[in-house]
Amino acid sequence: KIHASAYHISDHPIKRKIYSFLHILAISLAGKSKMFLTMTFQWFLVFSVSIAVAAIDDDLIPSTLDGPFEPVTVPYDVSLRGNAVDLPDTDPRVRRCVEGFEPEQISVSLSVNYDSVWISWITGCSSESYLYYLLLCFWLAWLPLLESLAGEFQIGNNIKPLNPNTVASVVRYGRSRVPLTDEASGYSLVYNQLYPFEGLQNYTSGIIHHVRLTGLKPSTLYYYRCGDPSISAMSGIYHFRTMPVSGPRSYPNRIAVVGDLGLTYNTTDTIHNLKSNKPDLVLLVGDVSYANLYRTNGTGSDCYDCSFPETTIHETYQPRWDYWGRFMQSLISRTPIMVIEGNHEIEEQAGKQSFVAYRSRFAFPSEESKSSSPFYYSFNAGGIHFIMLGAYVDYSKSAKQYKWLERDLANVDRSMTPWLVAAWHPPWYNTYTAHYKEAECMRLEMEELLYSYGVDIVFNGHVHAYERSNRVYNYTLDPCGPVHITVGDGGNREKMAIEHADEAANCPEPSSTHDEDMGGFCATNFTSGPAAGKFCWDQQPDYSAFRESSFGHGILEVKNETWALWTWYRNQDSSGKVGDQVYIVRQPELCLGSIKLPKSSFADS
Repeated sequence: KIHASAYHISDHPIKRKIYSFLHILAISLAGKSKMFLTMTFQWFLVFSVSIAVAAIDDDLIPSTLDGPFEPVTVPYDVSLRGNAVDLPDTDPRVRRCVEGFEPEQISVSLSVNYDSVWISWITGCSSESYLYYLLLCFWLAWLPLLESLAGEFQIGNNIKPLNPNTVASVVRYGRSRVPLTDEASGYSLVYNQLYPFEGLQNYTSGIIHHVRLTGLKPSTLYYYRCGDPSISAMSGIYHFRTMPVSGPRSYPNRIAVVGDLGLTYNTTDTIHNLKSNKPDLVLLVGDVSYANLYRTNGTGSDCYDCSFPETTIHETYQPRWDYWGRFMQSLISRTPIMVIEGNHEIEEQAGKQSFVAYRSRFAFPSEESKSSSPFYYSFNAGGIHFIMLGAYVDYSKSAKQYKWLERDLANVDRSMTPWLVAAWHPPWYNTYTAHYKEAECMRLEMEELLYSYGVDIVFNGHVHAYERSNRVYNYTLDPCGPVHITVGDGGNREKMAIEHADEAANCPEPSSTHDEDMGGFCATNFTSGPAAGKFCWDQQPDYSAFRESSFGHGILEVKNETWALWTWYRNQDSSGKVGDQVYIVRQPELCLGSIKLPKSSFADS
């Protein structure tokens, strides 16, 4: 009883190890001599280790149980402003390095559970291989295939889309490298980016393939090849590991969280450091390639709405998506990536089409999670239920997204997935001048629902800096509110956000915080607290625990059903050095079941 009592004094992972050691030591000593069985000695041992643990508490990683924390701002390092320069198209890391119809830009993404994943890739025909395949087509009388041979992608005034039906979508896979005993087929597509203006260059993609593998075992290493075996156009052998089965003691080892990546030299640092942490899953919270920061002729521009400003259609350079896919392949062909859209993915074109590249290039568990939309969906990764939300589609209480969210939350079994993590692009709790209160309409519509169901952590991007909040709800410190974490510091070409809204002269005009893509203007003055009657605080708000303007990425390590370790790494630091670190602790006995759910709109759906 003493040993069990000592073990459960704390759920802290480090203390658990100490008390486990105490338990083993006491039993071991008891086996050596009856003297050690005395109650006095056991109590002395418990007391001694407890004192030792208390003595080192100051050196332990803090937890949210120690909060709310006093706000911290790390001074901005001017030397870090550089390196946000895009990789040129001549960089070998973004050049096409396969031949003919061989797959490239290979990636893995998850379905709703461990037993299924998506494999995606792109095929085309390089100009160097055109003659070979031209002769092959004539020899085999494959006229449809001949018509599709126009290069890996096309950009210009007179593009001709490839025929997606001319190349099969096949994945061969298994639990050993050879033989790959299982096979699955999927579907393929081609997308266009078209402009209704004179002189702009249109784009048509290579053939994009998506294949879903099913019937997989949990926590299992699988090998695979993808492509078209009928024309000997298969990839090399890659591998991925499936997620653990859902359960209160079953979690991925590490989940990388990053946002606003782009494809700069700083991006390469971010991905290099992220790889060194060996994540089991990558969460990308919007703003992927920044192709919309280019003219259609490939010239960079930091003002994506300056071309044809009188319309909602602006130029992009879609090959930047291909460059991004090539650069990322070494990571995401082996580590599953889950993406949610950001504002740089909107890319409106002729015919009021938008998000076309985003919707085409990634596979989403939309049907499996019953959302039927690539803009919002959910999935499980062991004992974590992830909810990915769309900030740039209708999120009002009468919208399909909101009603889907209600149903999804109501169906979460917290005994099997104790952790509930949400992600979308623009943050609700942001103290930087950039995008300050921009997502207020979304917060007012959805925050109560997420709070009522006990969401534990929220991840966002959009603001090009790092910030971690205290537990907060409706701008008020609340032990049951989520921890909001902004990781829009992936390294994109727009550089870092460095000004804070609570600093003198940096509070934006309310009218300037409106984003027409966010569904309205809702930013108003605070109605209570130290900033009551004001649009901005006069000092770092109490709900902001830590903020720093540096590029980097984060790692989430869920330890058990109540403790998770969050670590943020800065690009400029040596490997393993920590920029910010905290244990996020769930308190289900305090929070779950004690909060009244908002009125449901299920009946209206």
